Amino acid sequence: MTTTSERVSEVLTRQVSKVSQSVFDGSRLRVVLLVDVYDGAQQQFLEAYEQLCNQVASVPGHVSDQLCQSIENPSQWLITSEWESAPPFLAWVNSEEHVRMVEPLHSCVRDTRSLRFHIVRETGTGIGRSQNRRLQTSPRIGDGVIRHALTFTVRPGTEEKVAKILADYASPEARVDDTTRLCRTSLFMHGNRVVRAIEVRGDLLAALRHVAQQPEVRAVEEAINPYLEQDRDLNDQESARVFFTRAALPAVHHVTADGLSQGERYAQYYPVVPGCGMRLAELLAQHDEAAAEDAASPVLRSTVFQRDDVVVRLVDVRDAAGAEPLLQRSEHAAELKSLLEGEAVRMTLVTDRRSPDA
Repeated sequence: MTTTSERVSEVLTRQVSKVSQSVFDGSRLRVVLLVDVYDGAQQQFLEAYEQLCNQVASVPGHVSDQLCQSIENPSQWLITSEWESAPPFLAWVNSEEHVRMVEPLHSCVRDTRSLRFHIVRETGTGIGRSQNRRLQTSPRIGDGVIRHALTFTVRPGTEEKVAKILADYASPEARVDDTTRLCRTSLFMHGNRVVRAIEVRGDLLAALRHVAQQPEVRAVEEAINPYLEQDRDLNDQESARVFFTRAALPAVHHVTADGLSQGERYAQYYPVVPGCGMRLAELLAQHDEAAAEDAASPVLRSTVFQRDDVVVRLVDVRDAAGAEPLLQRSEHAAELKSLLEGEAVRMTLVTDRRSPDA
């Protein structure tokens, strides 16, 4: 006979084992940007911010923003903004318009760090606002791993050369510092598009900087430079910044149904109807949330990466051959099909590397 306490324990175990992150909660978003301004450039920075602020005010989904200066170090600034939800912010921050809009800031800024948070609770709101507020209904359970991807294209006809270069380099040191380490890097190609998915425990920005400084990685990046469709000069800070800003492919949803099984990893690329990338990513997220609740589903973990109309789904499954039919039988199958210009394509795995104690 199962006691009440045992049943509660079973429910809690299932909840804790399911790891989930998502930008599709529908709740309001708080964005925090930490900025380190060059000495003597405070006025230039303030003028650039005022120009940016006026432009951002007309962006759909933007609610408000604040600019704060440290009382202890005048070179340290804090920009906070509130958005109706995460999707409109991501659509703006990942756009070419944003790249152009923030350009005046970079000549006066030494370093930046961006943090994004769903609003879960708040106090001090008026009656009217409290009735209309959209807060995250419950906290999500994480696993301490940050998932991110980079994507870029190479010149058609050079795919085999690029794949060989990207497959043959030595892995960089996994340990970044006392709190950050690289866990896993999976690299895929489809046609001339490259997608590198990264899993980091700790500080993602510190890990990316660490990787960029490793001789093995630096040599690979220099070797593929002649084959890239977008020119870059890694010795030029601004050129490298613009390239990697455009290459960023954020994780917009992740769910882990089983944290113990390793599974087989593959990546699916979706040829999206122009302008429909975010909606497609949301439907894929809904599908994978449902799959995580289904004990018969082969899906162990799934991450949806999306930027504009580039959508990639990274999946770990018990049986790779059995994963996609579930997607085709999804209640959203008809809408999913309407958002695609063709069939989803399984990308070619170039390399999949784990750190020894990931």
